[in-house]
Amino acid sequence: MTTMETGDVGLDRYDASLAAGASGSLCAFNRAGLLDSADVHIAHRLAQLAGTEDDAISLGIAFAARAPRLGHVCVDLRTIRQTASRDIDLPTDLDALPWPDPAPWLDALSQSPVVGLGKPLWLAGSNLYLNRLWLDEREVAAELLGRAGGEVMEVDMALLRAGLTMLFREDDPEAEDPDHLQPLAAATAVLRRVSVIAGGPGTGKTTTVARLLGLLDQQAVALGATPPHIALAAPTGKASLRLEEAVRDEATRLGLDPGTVERLLGLRGMTLHRLLGRAGGSRTRFRHDRSNPLRHDVVVVDETSMVPLSMMARLLEALRPEARLIIVGDHEQLASVEAGAVLGDIVGPAARGLCMDLAARDRLAEATGHVVPDTEMAARSPIGDGVVVLRHVRRHGGAIAGFARAVQAGDADAALAELAAEDSNVDWLQLDPSDPATAERLDLIRDRAVESGRLVIEAAREGDAATALDALEGFRLLCAHRRGPEGVWAWTANIERWLEIEVEGFNGREGWYLGRPLIVTENDYSLDLFNGDIGVVVKGAVRPMEAAFRRGDTVLPVSTARLAAVDTVYAMTVHKSQGSQFKVVAFMLPSADSRILTRELLYTAVTRARERLILVGTEDLIRSAIERPISRASGLRQALWDEPA
Repeated sequence: MTTMETGDVGLDRYDASLAAGASGSLCAFNRAGLLDSADVHIAHRLAQLAGTEDDAISLGIAFAARAPRLGHVCVDLRTIRQTASRDIDLPTDLDALPWPDPAPWLDALSQSPVVGLGKPLWLAGSNLYLNRLWLDEREVAAELLGRAGGEVMEVDMALLRAGLTMLFREDDPEAEDPDHLQPLAAATAVLRRVSVIAGGPGTGKTTTVARLLGLLDQQAVALGATPPHIALAAPTGKASLRLEEAVRDEATRLGLDPGTVERLLGLRGMTLHRLLGRAGGSRTRFRHDRSNPLRHDVVVVDETSMVPLSMMARLLEALRPEARLIIVGDHEQLASVEAGAVLGDIVGPAARGLCMDLAARDRLAEATGHVVPDTEMAARSPIGDGVVVLRHVRRHGGAIAGFARAVQAGDADAALAELAAEDSNVDWLQLDPSDPATAERLDLIRDRAVESGRLVIEAAREGDAATALDALEGFRLLCAHRRGPEGVWAWTANIERWLEIEVEGFNGREGWYLGRPLIVTENDYSLDLFNGDIGVVVKGAVRPMEAAFRRGDTVLPVSTARLAAVDTVYAMTVHKSQGSQFKVVAFMLPSADSRILTRELLYTAVTRARERLILVGTEDLIRSAIERPISRASGLRQALWDEPA
């Protein structure tokens, strides 16, 4: 089982472990908390195999091994002294450590027997990679650039324009899009072999996907071709199911040809692992690869921000050369828990505005009948011709939307002004979440949690699964970590204690009980349950209790005896919440020494709220988060985009 499937493995505070027998620089950096014992052991082993005793080479190996553990693809040895503090929680005087001088350090590694073709490491400029990650990065860059720079797709432009006019009607109140970016994104995906539809929650990404799939089906029928074979995929089962449901819901209201509607209704979402097909239970090898490509004509990948570099490489090498790839996701969200920030690197400078050349703009204008917004040409790449970032948010408004925009922009003053506004849909509780006494000062959260829990329990005791599931989506408490005083485990215990006081007959220590909220922690294809699925224990029609999970407009009942990989979910990590939304969200900021106190963590948590947000944290914590964007060492953006220095 991969980290991506298990969820938020590795997201708790860094726990430096001391390596037995470590000496020299390795010992100093290990004791300071910058290197873990595993990093030191890998460095020792590779240095022994290479027959080198050079302290600087061993230190470089250790930092290369450390990089993917912290989400980096590589380590930039020229800047690691300045950037290492972002990756640790421990107060460390980095200048007191025995850092090698970068120039001779890089020179020594470039001549080392552990670096080079067929060797464990690769050095590109000042970036040192584990060889497998270097190969994956080259694979992703070459595949994307090759597909993006290939011939444009053959389409019936008149039919495309008519379809866009019908599907993106300006008189549709749900399709408010002042910049006409949705039809532009749909047309881009029809015209190009690689396209990216990015944007935050509520900007219409999956709505656009459903409509463009209808357009692709239309085009095939008009050209006398077989309707495209489409795959709907995502990194997690929960995300793939949401994509499937969104496409099917939208298909029923499109007004397309009945045959097209029928084909869209027949689409099923699947995880990327299931799409590629594991080979013999391997974690890294799949049945579908370059020698056995996928048969699909169109592959849609949703929630791509959660896709690590290695998985993107395996997907790209499994696509047929003529297949379309449609990448969907929020590039501002938290990145994968594994190495890489692939979606962010692909979107690159297009996050600031379109980066399309004149020919691509003219073709889009012809297809959509709208003026294409001004293009930001400070950077150039064939990738840019296919990237559209949707910006108009429909789902949440008021201070939540304003605060989210300020967080995205890195403007702490504007964010705090939104929090201080009167008649706001954000309640800001200026308390320190890491203080155990804070739990006794949060009446607002206590009232919301008890009200939600009571509604869930009452409906569950009546056997009303649909109402219980609706109530479960009414409130969710989000945390950065699982452990610690502001973590999931502590807050789950707090909420269960409150419910024991307020709800008659409630006992959270019973294990299984009516009204227990559940989160699935491992995929179980035999039960049609996926990591991240949320359900509730209810009174069954036959059984005294069973678990209920939502599947579109229906409820999936499952015997509790068959559920092994589940946890109680009164509180959950922000990582686990990605792709979900709740009516009211309470978010406990982590303490200042948490390495995941970042702009992306705050943005992801805030945008889970549809109607109301309760934010718990001091002004200093909020400023620290906003002023600390995630920085993942990678060479992918540089490989994809020609940007001025």
